[in-house]
Amino acid sequence: MEKSDLAEIQAKVLEVVRKAGRKILKIYDSEFDIEFKDDASPLTAADTAAHRCLMDVLQNLDPSFPILSEEGRDLPYDERKEWRTYWLVDPLDGTKEFINRNGQFTVNVALIHDHVPIMGVVHVPVQDTTYYAAEGLGAFKQQGDEPPKSIRVRKPAPSKLVIVGSRSHQTPAFAQYLQKLNGEYELISIGSSLKFCLVAEGVADLYPRLGPTSEWDTAAAHCVVSQAGGYVVDLQGKALRYNTKPSVLNPYFLVYGDETRDWLSFLPDMS
Repeated sequence: MEKSDLAEIQAKVLEVVRKAGRKILKIYDSEFDIEFKDDASPLTAADTAAHRCLMDVLQNLDPSFPILSEEGRDLPYDERKEWRTYWLVDPLDGTKEFINRNGQFTVNVALIHDHVPIMGVVHVPVQDTTYYAAEGLGAFKQQGDEPPKSIRVRKPAPSKLVIVGSRSHQTPAFAQYLQKLNGEYELISIGSSLKFCLVAEGVADLYPRLGPTSEWDTAAAHCVVSQAGGYVVDLQGKALRYNTKPSVLNPYFLVYGDETRDWLSFLPDMS
């Protein structure tokens, strides 16, 4: 896809994710009900409202691009495996954070081409902050109506690392990984795809995710990290890829900026 086409699509996505964010905030500031899906994960009216808002626009941007959304219908892999270019969407990433009203939730929209996120937009409604990137166009952070600022990962990583981890889903393997690190570190616990974004903008150095995530949780922010000069790799050191198997669950992965450090060497025994 040409850079000019990506830039045009990105501008429209930026507009609609902010609109979805405003719809989320209206519900966030009200008394809302909580339902539970079949997998016991929570669902609110904000998830549904954001999903509908995004679908109304994305399905018309290019009707040839199918959409896979966390809040959409379950699409069998026999249908999905034929997709070359498609939208991958999490209308409200961090529903638990939304319910807890800590502000650490995002709207995630990615465009995937040949299993790689080539455009990603991550909007933080409470902060009115948007992280976005597209292949060959760089990575940016924009706060409100201020001019966007180019962002880059931190290289080299400092002697005292800043590590980000999940606020709601930390695992024993994550704790073991931290124990094996050499030297001091600061740990920031934060929700949603904001963890990726902190690495992308050089605030954090490493995000080890040694617990389950779904592809719509990671794709948009993955693009932001990659275009900011960072890496998102599985535990074999290979870049995370999308829509390559029936399950939408990701393998465990590491997100980092400084490729000269052997981050895989600190992995605990996962057998």
